[in-house]
Amino acid sequence: MHSTENLYWTLIEHKGWKIHIAATIKGLCFVGSHNGTIQELRLFKDKYFPKMIMEKDETKLETYKKEIIEFLEGERITFNSRLDFRGTDFQKSVWSALCSIDYGETKHYSDIAIYLNKPKSVRAVARAIGANPLLIIIPCHRVIGKNGSLTGYRGGLEMKKSLLKIETRNLR
Repeated sequence: MHSTENLYWTLIEHKGWKIHIAATIKGLCFVGSHNGTIQELRLFKDKYFPKMIMEKDETKLETYKKEIIEFLEGERITFNSRLDFRGTDFQKSVWSALCSIDYGETKHYSDIAIYLNKPKSVRAVARAIGANPLLIIIPCHRVIGKNGSLTGYRGGLEMKKSLLKIETRNLR
């Protein structure tokens, strides 16, 4: 008999931050937006893990939670967590490219498109970045507009600004 796999989740509440996270037995699969609702997580689950049952579990998510809090505190610049991200091959290639942006550094959408040898696919790159299921871990907050402006961010521009501030403050 095949048992239904669980999607474990918890809510990180730390110094004004409220972020839902979720993981499968393979690894962290979702980091939500700041002050995002449980509905944000449910929509993600329904799209990528429709057969899974959501189960709140602090213990199974402790390591992931600890790493994210350390990042928010400015004590961590890289993540060691196992990841289980679902997306198209193109999305995965974009998300991998984002992981090559150094802590405290920013790139433009066109830089990512060029990095992937698809210089004309800036819009597709932007859409893939917008679909990033692992905010903070896959650092899409490090991608800004050509003119230096903070452009769209699934977690909202305030969250993007806060994450960039943590990184620049930490590099000084």
